[in-house]
Amino acid sequence: MEQKQKSEFTKQLILNESFKLFYSNGFKSTSIDKVMLATKLTKGAFYHHYKNKKELGIAVISSKVKQRVYDGMIAPLYQPGNAIKILKNTFIERLKSFSILEKQHGCPMNNLINEIGDNETVYQIALKKIIEEWQAALIFLIDRGKSENSIKKNIESKAVAVYLISAFEGIRGIRKLYTDDAIIDEYISGLSIYLQNLEA
Repeated sequence: MEQKQKSEFTKQLILNESFKLFYSNGFKSTSIDKVMLATKLTKGAFYHHYKNKKELGIAVISSKVKQRVYDGMIAPLYQPGNAIKILKNTFIERLKSFSILEKQHGCPMNNLINEIGDNETVYQIALKKIIEEWQAALIFLIDRGKSENSIKKNIESKAVAVYLISAFEGIRGIRKLYTDDAIIDEYISGLSIYLQNLEA
């Protein structure tokens, strides 16, 4: 393996294992030593790629967390088709598709917002970029729905976008308190009614 490829492999290994540890154990309780133990790498390998844990945290947010949100919640909003159906598929079907582990641990992005979102400006900026990209995609879809007469024209696109994101992230957090999906089922019922009320 060439040095450049080996270096990139090492970097990705650190990112992948760090994301898993942050998700399962929390950011604050995950030390560099724990990351090294999970990756079976030396501290020298870590410091070759990252100056400190803060830099690693930003890298995990900007790559692993951002990609996860993009793939699951942003990219689908740019697909062709009926806007209401796309909203239902993105928010409702995505929620139904989560594994038991994902339901128990909640949303990785939301967990980080709650744990470190008020600590450092750099974390806030990295997390806000994801939220704002998600919001922009929703506004685009809602505006398209309005122009295609599938969504009521008097709807405030930004308000709907903020509400949908906030409600979705909220139920991901609340579900962590329960051992079954009853609370998710209630949320889906409420969201279905809300989306129905958006239809033109």
